[in-house]
Amino acid sequence: MTWVPGAAGSGYDIDHLPYGVIVPSDGRPRCAVRIADVAFDLDGAEAAGLVLAADSLRAPNLDVFLGLGPAHWSAVRERITELLTDPAHRAAVEPLLIPLASVTNVLAWSVADYVDFYSSEHHASNVGQIFRPGQPPLLPNWKHVPIGYHGRAGTVVVSGTPVVRPSGQLGGGVFGPCRRLDIEAEVGFVVGAGSTMGEPVPWQRFGDHVFGVVLVNDWSARDIQAWEYQPLGPFLAKSFATSVSAWITPLAALGPDAWTDAPVQEPAVQPYLADDRRALDLAITVEWNDTVVAAPPFRTMYWTPAQQLAHLTVNGASLRTGDLFASGTVSGPERGQVGSFLELTWGGREPVMVKGEERTFLVDGDTVVLRARVGDIELGAVAGTVFPARS
Repeated sequence: MTWVPGAAGSGYDIDHLPYGVIVPSDGRPRCAVRIADVAFDLDGAEAAGLVLAADSLRAPNLDVFLGLGPAHWSAVRERITELLTDPAHRAAVEPLLIPLASVTNVLAWSVADYVDFYSSEHHASNVGQIFRPGQPPLLPNWKHVPIGYHGRAGTVVVSGTPVVRPSGQLGGGVFGPCRRLDIEAEVGFVVGAGSTMGEPVPWQRFGDHVFGVVLVNDWSARDIQAWEYQPLGPFLAKSFATSVSAWITPLAALGPDAWTDAPVQEPAVQPYLADDRRALDLAITVEWNDTVVAAPPFRTMYWTPAQQLAHLTVNGASLRTGDLFASGTVSGPERGQVGSFLELTWGGREPVMVKGEERTFLVDGDTVVLRARVGDIELGAVAGTVFPARS
């Protein structure tokens, strides 16, 4: 039990303690963990000698701390838990608790590389039926190899950052603002400890390298994508903005009850991908202008995070502190469980009602919020509002 008021029974109790970077009224960013509706100022805690982390928590973001590795992450988490549960520390710690209402959040770490996968069989099948009617929904390689692409690390932004409607080539000699702006509800994994180039990272070492989990909205310009993606795949249709949670949920907060059985894979995969089939049992909700329109279940993902990590390094590609890899759109077997409006409206042919209006894709002024829970833990939400294209 923690002595912090309001934590008990919330999605941000003592068993969670997600990390982020806050900017208080003095304008100086500082590392923090969230408990209840306050942020524990870790910069101030390390300055006061309450936490020892090789001065990594006095940095303006989490980069140095992430690079310390799992032994240090564990020791710091244990100490923070002690400070927030033992009443003997309350007098020293309480002045370092800052109400979230009085701070802004910035991106908690420097994104080194960004890789986006395509790991939901339901999503891939839906997209195949929408774009390739009358043909097999999955391409021949899909159940043999986790499909992915390299995104643009420089346009990964923190939740709440405005999303400017992109412009680009729409096909047929037309250039202009995207007309079919969409979302992709995803789950991302933040790499802390890096690896050596030339040495693959096996799936068993997932916890040695991955620090934590964030929600991801990989905004997508479907009309730009349809024109450009053949033969090499997504490019400008994805690179204009990718929103992530302000708070990183540490893997250490996700105990055995947070995991469940992943789908059985048939045919058998290559030995380096033959993992223990653990799926994170996240329940995601998609809110479109305050209306819940979908509830994608992450447990249905065909390719697991551990398989994704093994695959992205099997050729010897190295991990760097701050790497982000995301699951790809999370979709379940039912229409109300999809993670994109492309699927929800079946390519725009079947509008849905949002606050009394028929809608297909996003219009300027729309706001989308992704939320997720696993057990008693609530992941940091991801929100974004669409702003008009710039001329």
